[in-house]
Amino acid sequence: MTALSQQTGAWLEAFTSRKAAAPWLRELREAAFQRFAELGFPTTHDEEWRFTNVAPIARTEFRVLEASGKVSELPQTVHLGTLDESRDYMAKHAAFDQNAFAALNTAFLENVIFIRVPRGVVVEQPIEIVYASEQAGGLPCATHPRTLIVVGADAHCTVVEKYAGSGSYFTNAVTEIVAGDGAVIDHYKVQQEGAGAFHVASLQATLGTSANFSTHNLSLGGLLVRNDIGATLSEGAEAVVNGLYVINGSQHVDNHTVIDHAKPHGTSHELYKGILDDRSTAVFNGRILVRQDAQKTDSKQTNKNLVLSDEAVINTKPELQIFADDVRCTHGATIGQLDAESLFYMQSRGIGKSQARSLLTYAFAQDIVDRIKVQGLRDSLERVLFEKFHEYSH
Repeated sequence: MTALSQQTGAWLEAFTSRKAAAPWLRELREAAFQRFAELGFPTTHDEEWRFTNVAPIARTEFRVLEASGKVSELPQTVHLGTLDESRDYMAKHAAFDQNAFAALNTAFLENVIFIRVPRGVVVEQPIEIVYASEQAGGLPCATHPRTLIVVGADAHCTVVEKYAGSGSYFTNAVTEIVAGDGAVIDHYKVQQEGAGAFHVASLQATLGTSANFSTHNLSLGGLLVRNDIGATLSEGAEAVVNGLYVINGSQHVDNHTVIDHAKPHGTSHELYKGILDDRSTAVFNGRILVRQDAQKTDSKQTNKNLVLSDEAVINTKPELQIFADDVRCTHGATIGQLDAESLFYMQSRGIGKSQARSLLTYAFAQDIVDRIKVQGLRDSLERVLFEKFHEYSH
């Protein structure tokens, strides 16, 4: 038996034992599982996975459970749709032809949190979606959360996705966001998985003409984490793609982003910041694609990393692929340590060394925190960061 067939064998058994589904869904699931079986789990020989070894996921036999997601109370103007109602959008944006984890998620599609905001509706309160996982009966379990957000033309909303849990488990999530012409979407993802958890997620946003989309990806937990984030911009669309990863121990976080400027006059701004301590490792790979027709594109990408330990490692690779000639695009990456002069200055003013380290570390993260518009989320993130940085300074 080949390594690939060994890896897919347990998943095949779980796949064939699922309950019956509507013909369209059965056809989609089967196509997705077929593609997963062809691709297999990626290895470090794959360029996109060079620095992230998913062998611990591939060799574990997980018990597949249905993802249990909870949605905050929605106003009457917002529609919570069914899986059947999602048919016109499902898997049309987060492609699984080259992504084994997205294919696996689609193969095990049982339900979806499908939120539809009609044309012109302004949703005042944030829409909160919470996925919680835990080890079941002493066995590692796997869930495949699926989220679909469709926002009509000129509608406005804020969406907060949260992932949490305890024990040893695998969360394999896919989120698709569709923004109509002139829509405004403010999206946040907070990942606070358990210390022994695997978390792999794909987020794909498709933006209509003059749509405005922002996403903030906060990676705070998990043992092995991979985030694939993509946005495709139509004419005049604007995307803000920000992230913060704060890790220690032997945590590993890999962020891959692709901003696809498909049409002219698009604007994108990306800022990812990482704080690494102990033996933690991180990857940032950010690609900006400017297609031939996408003249007058304005795009800026920045990745900054603060390394608090001699053993921590960051691999960062910003990329530009530009096929248009009238554009303004910049990118850059930095890796540094706490500034010795700033530490000395604070200590000379009577601040203890550990507190000074904590304050300087928080200051590095603050410009991401300050961009969070949801007050409750910003407050809770500040508390989590203060606790983490207090640990780091001791």
